[in-house]
Parts: sequence; structure tokens; C-alpha cells
Amino acid sequence: MTISDPLGDMLARLRNGMMVNKSSVMCPASKLRENVLDVLKDEGFIRGYTRKNIRKGIDELEVELKYFEGKPAIKEMKRISKPGRRVYSNIEDLKPVFNGLGIAIVSSSKGIMSDKQAREQKVGGEVLCTVF
Repeated sequence: MTISDPLGDMLARLRNGMMVNKSSVMCPASKLRENVLDVLKDEGFIRGYTRKNIRKGIDELEVELKYFEGKPAIKEMKRISKPGRRVYSNIEDLKPVFNGLGIAIVSSSKGIMSDKQAREQKVGGEVLCTVF
């Protein structure tokens, strides 16, 4: 079975895992997902992730979720650019998320990065999701 929105699927798995206080969740591996998880790890929203080989040609990512005083580090994740409606933003339109407490993950010509990094490098791109 194919997934029409792989990034949306991963975000839903993370959200559902945090709702039931799981320590980690598994999702199929891809470069896009790994790059998004790198940004989440660098910004402190997850503990980390590892790539595990299930069988020949099939890898999965085990994402270690992060909690603070029993509550999830991620309060809300929202998919912005979807397969049916792509959302692009130039540098002037990239506003801070939740007064700077959250991040927007942007896919630019220089790779996948947070909105803060995109402002520093002065690039815009496709806004994949917001996290806070």
C-alpha cells in the first residue's frame, strides 16, 4: 500500500505516540523524513532517531520522543504544504511561529531547515509544517 503523504503520515505517528506517552515510535524511512527529524532534533523537540534495517531494502526509523515533566515537548504539529495544495513562502513572509517558541520547517534550495535558519541564510521555499 502506498502512502500519498509520507511526511503527514510521520507527523501523525509522532502526534499519536505522544498522546499515549510512548517512548518511541516507528515509521518507514526516507531521506525527507530523516531531514525533518534532523531539524526536530536540532531544535530540541525529539531526543533522536535511529535507522533500522527490517529486511533487505526495507528500513524504518525509530524516533525517540521527548517529554518534560510528563508532558510532550511538542504541543502541536500542523502540516502546511500538502500534496493537493503546495504552500511556498519567500523570506519576507516567513514569520516566527508562536511568537518564536515554535518553528516552521522549510524545504529550500539549500536543503530542509527551520524558519530561523532560512531567515539567516536569506532563502524561502516550501513550508512543510509548523511545530510548537
